[in-house]
Amino acid sequence: MNPTKKGSPISRRRFSQVAAAAIGAPWILPATALGLDGAAAPSQRIGLAAIGLGNRNRSNLSHFLKQKDVRCLAVCDCFAERRATAKKMVDRTYGTADCTATRLHEEVLQRDDVDAVLIGTGDRWHTPLSILAAKRGKDVYCEKPFSLTIEEGRRLVDVANRYGTVWQCGTQRRSNESYRFVVELIGRGKIGRLHTITAVLGGWGGNGLGTPEPEPDRDVFDYDRWLGQAPWAPYSRTRVGLWRNRWDTGAGVVADMGAHYFDFAQWARGGYTDVPIEFEGTAVWPRGGITEVPFSVDVTARYADGVRLLMKNGSKGVRFDGDEGWVHVTDAGQITAEPKSILSPSAPRVSWTFMSGHVRDFLDCIRSRKRTRSHTEVAHRVHTICHCANIGLRLRRKVVFNPGTEQFVDDDQANRMLRRAPRPPWDV
Repeated sequence: MNPTKKGSPISRRRFSQVAAAAIGAPWILPATALGLDGAAAPSQRIGLAAIGLGNRNRSNLSHFLKQKDVRCLAVCDCFAERRATAKKMVDRTYGTADCTATRLHEEVLQRDDVDAVLIGTGDRWHTPLSILAAKRGKDVYCEKPFSLTIEEGRRLVDVANRYGTVWQCGTQRRSNESYRFVVELIGRGKIGRLHTITAVLGGWGGNGLGTPEPEPDRDVFDYDRWLGQAPWAPYSRTRVGLWRNRWDTGAGVVADMGAHYFDFAQWARGGYTDVPIEFEGTAVWPRGGITEVPFSVDVTARYADGVRLLMKNGSKGVRFDGDEGWVHVTDAGQITAEPKSILSPSAPRVSWTFMSGHVRDFLDCIRSRKRTRSHTEVAHRVHTICHCANIGLRLRRKVVFNPGTEQFVDDDQANRMLRRAPRPPWDV
């Protein structure tokens, strides 16, 4: 049973367990365990588990720990040091030693008291873990990039729809006032007819190649599990540390920052199903060529209505150009525009680091069973843009995409790149 499904209360069994503990040892329970001090009553809490606990997901977890109606019950990571750090973080928050730490995601997903899972592993695990969680009746908050391929993303959409999963992608700018302000400004026609969107993705570097080394003991670092569906390769600290720069395990800057900025572009256009139909550009590749991901890109994507989406490197931000003006927002949330009068009386400035709105949207949707702001279909279409751009760059030529069929037009070579063969036994 997943007690939060369809708005039902948290399980009576779980409440009874907490009540029994209070009777047996009331002097060691903090106020939060009894639903005091503003915390939700035990019977109404959302049981959370976190999988993948590097710097980014520990930051995510810290925002969930601030929510009074959440109780983190378990943490999971292939690195012993990371799961130990996360457990200390959780236990310190609650004043207990109750949080379970494990390297086995199977142990987490089979728990009946876990209602939702916070996933922040590498890209290759995002969709498989989301699918496994959905099949176990868990709701999911998942970091981006959430898929390695277009086919994988569509599979998750279908699974989430089938199981009624509440799923949120970690594209937190969807819940940011500065970005919403820009979307509304464009929607009101303040820059006229939109014709060009420029996404400046930042810089990229660091070759993912490394000299093979002996594998650590799996209780210290479970390398095989960490690789997951990716092809087996010799262990090296460089390969593990720079996994985003390896095509087998990541997708580079286009997917990493593009997942945020292309989402912003889709949002500002007022829809999410009509992705660009043409992609053409160039890239600078590191040593090793296209076995790695590009360090810099210059891509032009074109929507069916003629609007262009430009992908470049430099100081992070997104600019929208219309026939009567432009508006630009930086990662820090600073908004500039021409004419300046369209920002009157003042524009908000909220950094990309603002998370509480996105976390709260997810938790509220768990209770209401409504779609989140960054639900699976929204995220899948955004990541489709990322994957199409990368495929065109790897083929070093223009590609034409049909958003309706999710196939490239008359292009068998590109269509073979819509999927990857997962490595057993980690395929889902």
